Amino acid sequence: MCFKTHLSISYQKKHIQSPLFSFYIFIFPQLHGLHPRSLRKPFKNNLTYFLNQSSNQSSVMAAAPESSQFDTRQFDSKMNELLSTDGQDFFTSYDEVYDSFDAMGLQENLLRGIYAYGFEKPSAIQQRGIVPFTKGLDVIQQAQSGTGKTATFCSGILQQLDYSVVECQALVLAPTRELAQQIEKVMRALGDYLGVKVHACVGGTSVREDQRILSAGVHVVVGTPGRVFDMLRRQSLRSDYIKMFVLDEADEMLSRGFKDQIYDIFQLLPSKVQVGVFSATMPPEALEITRKFMNKPVRILVKRDELTLEGIKQFYVNVEKEEWKLETLCDLYETLAITQSVIFVNTRRKVDWLTDKMRSRDHTVSATHGDMDQNTRDIIMREFRSGSSRVLITTDLLARGIDVQQVSLVINYDLPTQPENYLHRIGRSGRFGRKGVAINFVTLDDERMLADIQKFYNVVVEELPSNVADLI
Repeated sequence: MCFKTHLSISYQKKHIQSPLFSFYIFIFPQLHGLHPRSLRKPFKNNLTYFLNQSSNQSSVMAAAPESSQFDTRQFDSKMNELLSTDGQDFFTSYDEVYDSFDAMGLQENLLRGIYAYGFEKPSAIQQRGIVPFTKGLDVIQQAQSGTGKTATFCSGILQQLDYSVVECQALVLAPTRELAQQIEKVMRALGDYLGVKVHACVGGTSVREDQRILSAGVHVVVGTPGRVFDMLRRQSLRSDYIKMFVLDEADEMLSRGFKDQIYDIFQLLPSKVQVGVFSATMPPEALEITRKFMNKPVRILVKRDELTLEGIKQFYVNVEKEEWKLETLCDLYETLAITQSVIFVNTRRKVDWLTDKMRSRDHTVSATHGDMDQNTRDIIMREFRSGSSRVLITTDLLARGIDVQQVSLVINYDLPTQPENYLHRIGRSGRFGRKGVAINFVTLDDERMLADIQKFYNVVVEELPSNVADLI
């Protein structure tokens, strides 16, 4: 079946109109200055109990009907329960908004780095999020993909470092090696005029080299939980001077196999450490865990149905059957090659299968997933960032670790099984306000899932028009 035939198959759905995007900040009693951490031990004990209690629970909205993960009612009831009156004693208000970087009271050399990096005006999350972090407050910050969360916490860290002390003062954890290395680059670029020393501690690299660099002295360590814990355990990374601890993509970090590692690392940190939690999505389970180890955090959250990305057009192609997806993708290939594109599938094996099928038809594609060694992954990502490779096939593992400004098309060859991953996937296009397109391949079995996605994010996903090339 050819691509045009797919487009002619009608797919009638009742759509829900998307509301205007808006941030909201919950307002609770004001907390001034740096906070005491005399209660750190009880926080840690509570966290242990919670992790043990929840370790066998499935991820967000697992009880959704007919195996759907997109259960809006269960999600909202859990979130409302967390944000009820008892939560008001836990959170701190901070409702100041700064329209320019100059108004934030940042160091001159940090401002130079911010402007040199290409920022001109702070995004919504940066207007609200940088200053509370620079004041030493714990923060929970959630904002759309591609809106500058990384620069928000990097700026907050760089502002607070004592550059006369070459000891690790800030620890940033990320779920993937690629994301950790990307954060390292942003931190180094923004801190270029400050002389910041940053090192990425990630798996798949030389332990001895990590030890050598850490012993020479760094201000900031960015890493993945396994390698960072190993360095702390070996005392190659000393925690005595660490005063800031950041979890990026926090929902991912507080789920799956990471929870225990995060807790083990947290136990080794000083009791008065400042904690920052950042993510594009913050489901109730992740938010619940943060209550166990944060002290009156400033919270900037976005409602579930306000999360979808402005500037990204979302479409579906009714492929009817799984076996017709490949032909559809091949029909689309000429369009893909116009720009840089990311194709998401649900398993590593399918990445390899689809890559082989595309190459056997003389289509040039790259592929990356978690089973590849680190050196191979680095080379592939370097080629993709440089533009020498234009189409990348990957899994959800890298949905959060890819920041390539030129990506303007994302294809969900398989629809994601987790609601958060839909947002992270389509957020690979349209970075920092640029326009992007997301195309979802939908079989008859996927129709329920597509309807759930639309309801969960309160968006309309329209059928792909035949002039797709004009949209990119």
